[in-house]
Amino acid sequence: MKSVSARENMIDNQIVDKVKKVLVEWFEVEPGIVTPEISLRDDLDFDSLDTVDFVVALEKEFGFKIVRSRDESFIRALLTLNDVYAFVKDKLDNPAQ
Repeated sequence: MKSVSARENMIDNQIVDKVKKVLVEWFEVEPGIVTPEISLRDDLDFDSLDTVDFVVALEKEFGFKIVRSRDESFIRALLTLNDVYAFVKDKLDNPAQ
């Protein structure tokens, strides 16, 4: 059981590191302000186009495609980096969705 937890932490840390890399490289966000609680809209001033660009960058970084619905409600649900981490983890755990 301990090895599963360590494995999950490693995977979670990899997700955090890759998301941070996307923010730093694509959006020129200062690495020191990237925390799980940071708000995409309030703290990073992301508008809807920035959020779409962010999702595209995540697709490229993680190698998955997001099935886009007409209302794209999944994008509006990404409010904080914690939301992004959970979204990416779920997508990696359930690639068929």
